[in-house]
Amino acid sequence: MSLNSVNTNLGAMVTLQSLNRTNEALNTTQKRVSTGYRVSDAKDDGAAFAVAQSVRADVAGLTAANEQLGGVKGVLDTALAGLRKVSDTMIKVRETLVRLADDTLNADQRAQYEAQYGALRTQIENFITDSTYNGRTLLSTTPPEGGDIVTTRNEAGTTYTLTSVDGLGTMVVATAPTDAAGAQAALAAGGDWGLINTVIANALNQYGSDSRYVDAQIGYNRDKLDALESGLGALIDADLAKESARLQALQIRQQLGTQSLSIANQAPQSLLSLFQG
Repeated sequence: MSLNSVNTNLGAMVTLQSLNRTNEALNTTQKRVSTGYRVSDAKDDGAAFAVAQSVRADVAGLTAANEQLGGVKGVLDTALAGLRKVSDTMIKVRETLVRLADDTLNADQRAQYEAQYGALRTQIENFITDSTYNGRTLLSTTPPEGGDIVTTRNEAGTTYTLTSVDGLGTMVVATAPTDAAGAQAALAAGGDWGLINTVIANALNQYGSDSRYVDAQIGYNRDKLDALESGLGALIDADLAKESARLQALQIRQQLGTQSLSIANQAPQSLLSLFQG
């Protein structure tokens, strides 16, 4: 191919190809700088983007699981607070039952203690009724507020079940004994007070254990979220310091390439001197 041609400017073609490559690299670097990602879509790196989307799904799932566990923690804390008040009041119930078990009480005294028992019973009933969080409670087995609660604990949707207390309200709010013998029977081994107190103690133990588990699961999920996000960043985040340096270098190359193309485009004009007389 003749180098002295006005139809084909080989120097301009080579310079243009180099400038196009520089512009493509500059566009890529500008995209990384503007988005902060080395891989922002499948066009950048299909395999890495697919993995990133999978990790993002895990992150979203764990975040949702922790939100649900946070709600369950509220139910548990409310149940424990209610049980603590019920347990405290049951101490006073026992005190009143001991007084009612005394056969030397006259009618007026017994009526006063029965009224006191009734007031304590109402308090306990109210504590149980009020132990709700977001419309749910563990101190009742009656839907829709009461009943077991099944919650998700991780991004895979694995569940954890919180078991509600069966019949606590019915047991605790039994009517006052009408005579000393009834009070003595309630206080005796296997009597109503002992049975009720055992249910409350078991519930406190159970929900205390459940609360510790939920706290531990929330903490683990947070640690896992940090690990997933760290891995995701290593996979797709751009090194902005490196990209900044590359951007400046490419901008200089673009300017030089533009100047070189201008010079190459002027080369055929030198052929005009051959035709001047």
